[in-house]
Amino acid sequence: MKENVEIMDDRMIVNAILLRDQKVTQQYLYIKCYPLFKSVYDNYYTDCQSCIEFINEIYVHLMMPNKNTDLCKLQSFQFGSTLTTWLKTVAVYYCYEHYRRKQKVSFVEEKIEAEGFQSDRFSQFAASMYAEESIMSKNDLEAILGLMPNKRYSMIIRLRYLEGLSNEETASALQMSMDNFYNKHMRAKKQFNEIVNKEGRYGKLL
Repeated sequence: MKENVEIMDDRMIVNAILLRDQKVTQQYLYIKCYPLFKSVYDNYYTDCQSCIEFINEIYVHLMMPNKNTDLCKLQSFQFGSTLTTWLKTVAVYYCYEHYRRKQKVSFVEEKIEAEGFQSDRFSQFAASMYAEESIMSKNDLEAILGLMPNKRYSMIIRLRYLEGLSNEETASALQMSMDNFYNKHMRAKKQFNEIVNKEGRYGKLL
C-alpha cells in the first residue's frame, strides 16, 4: 500500500488506520489533520494539556471496539462525507460528551455534599442520572439508518441525533445552507419514521 497520504483516497486511509499502519496514522491524523484537531482543541472543552494529547484521545476513541458490536468508531464511517469532515464532527461531539459528563459529575458531587452518602433518595437519584437517556438503543438506530435508501438523509439523522450536533453544526458539516438543511432535514425525518413504522419498532420517533 502506498504510504503517502496525499495520494490516498479516504477508503485507503481508513483501511490503513484500521490495520494499525503507524506511518499513515501519523501522517494523516497527526500531521495532515493537525490544524483540524487544533481548531477543535482551541474552541471546545477538553482536559488535555496539548493538542497532541487530544489527538491521542481521539485516536483511542476511533479505535476502541463497541462492547455491543465489537466494531470501532472508525468502522462506522460510511463515506457519506469526506473523512476530514467526519473527523471534525466526531471530535466536536467527543468534546460535547466529555463536557456533559463533567457537568453531570459536578452536579452529582454537589448532591452528595448536600444530602450525604447514606441517602437512599440520593442513590435513586444518582442511578437515574446515568440511566439510558433514549428509548431507542444505539444499535436500533444504526439498523434503521442502514435501511434508509437516501444516504444523504441517513447522514443528516446520524449527525443530528446519533452524534448530537445542532442544526447549524449538522448543516455546516454537510456543507449545506440552512434553508436547504431544513428542507432535507424534514424529508430525512419523514423517511426515517416511515422505515421505523414499517419495521414496527417504536412508532414515530423524530
